[in-house]
Amino acid sequence: MKPFYVRELTVYPVGRRRIYLLAIAVLASLIANFETTISTILPLLMADLDMSLQFYGVIAAVSVLVGGLSAGFGGILSDRWGRVTILVPTLTVTAACNFLLATVDTANGLLWVRCLMLFIEGAGITITASLVRDFSPRLGRAQAFAFWTWGPVGAAWLAALIAATTLPLFGNHWQSQAIIMGVVSLILCAIIIWQIAEPSAALRAQVMQAESELNVEEKIDPGRVRELLRHPHLWAHVFGNTAWQILYWTFAIFGVAIMTSGFKMETATANGVVALAIGLNAIVVVVVGRLSDGRQLRKPFTLVGVVLTIAVLAYYISILGTPASPTHVALVYGALFVALGIGYVPWMANFSEDAEDVDPRLQGAALGLWGMVVRVMIVVLLLVAPAVVKVGGWQTWLIVALVGQVVFAGALAAFRGPWRSPAPTVEKTTA
Repeated sequence: MKPFYVRELTVYPVGRRRIYLLAIAVLASLIANFETTISTILPLLMADLDMSLQFYGVIAAVSVLVGGLSAGFGGILSDRWGRVTILVPTLTVTAACNFLLATVDTANGLLWVRCLMLFIEGAGITITASLVRDFSPRLGRAQAFAFWTWGPVGAAWLAALIAATTLPLFGNHWQSQAIIMGVVSLILCAIIIWQIAEPSAALRAQVMQAESELNVEEKIDPGRVRELLRHPHLWAHVFGNTAWQILYWTFAIFGVAIMTSGFKMETATANGVVALAIGLNAIVVVVVGRLSDGRQLRKPFTLVGVVLTIAVLAYYISILGTPASPTHVALVYGALFVALGIGYVPWMANFSEDAEDVDPRLQGAALGLWGMVVRVMIVVLLLVAPAVVKVGGWQTWLIVALVGQVVFAGALAAFRGPWRSPAPTVEKTTA
């Protein structure tokens, strides 16, 4: 018996209905990212709990590792039990955990609460990606994943806006933000519970090229996860993109710190540069997704993106530590995020389609495996990057990230899919 909030579709939605359900999946992605955001209150939190940056690094590493384990298992369970069955409780319970966060008064208490929140959240983010796949035929897959990436971007923007507006009203007490985030998240969760739906297991098992391909539900057996493990090109996707994400997460976690120390920028100026770059990235991913879908090509776009990233990153490393103007740095940083956007969304569509070709019933498991490996990498980054920077500076660590981009470019050779669009067929007519 399904929970009350689960609505299964036996016919594939088309037109506005499909777009609407895609929008609900993107909203779920935003909630999953928003309700665990802590960067806006981190300085206040560290001061109040008398916590060092090093100890917070340990908290972040352990909680991310816990979230990685959850991502792997959550993907597998969502394939077997359904997306919404797992997603709604994870979103709702994590939102409620923000009220628990507001009661924390020690660094050890923060560790336990963050581990709990990210264990629940890890499965939720993976499932939102699976839902996006379920509601996006291949003719629109890259565009759909482009909008899905707006989840973390929108979450960071929403958290910053709320903090900037409400912190002064509550005497700069960080607990106010935890409570507000809990309330906002629960309200958004109510919308999700009211509106969300998912394709039946039989529909999820279909490879859909266009939304006009309708299917009627039939009984199917769940796929076996070990089938994914027998395909080297899927491992190339997982580990190749994980190497690519070393750079992304370096900037996501330390981007402002790199600019304030490397270019002697004011914190506000550095945040402005980051905001500009994220805005450019949000636009580029949609444009590139549309182009990739229009030509039904993934690998050429990914290759162009990673080559541009390598070139711009090499230049960024060369000017780090020089008296470059904020405008100069903003142009380079913006170009870097444009290049990252060009490569990422077509890759995600490519990975989804390659996993789909192995077994469309295991989409959640494939995305969960990827999410788990990426989170293990983030743990290593949190523990290793500060030590490398202490010895060799940020240039040394960014060279490590540059090598990750090269590894991803090499892994691209193992991905499936065409390098050029098929030639149009011309039908012969007889007189």
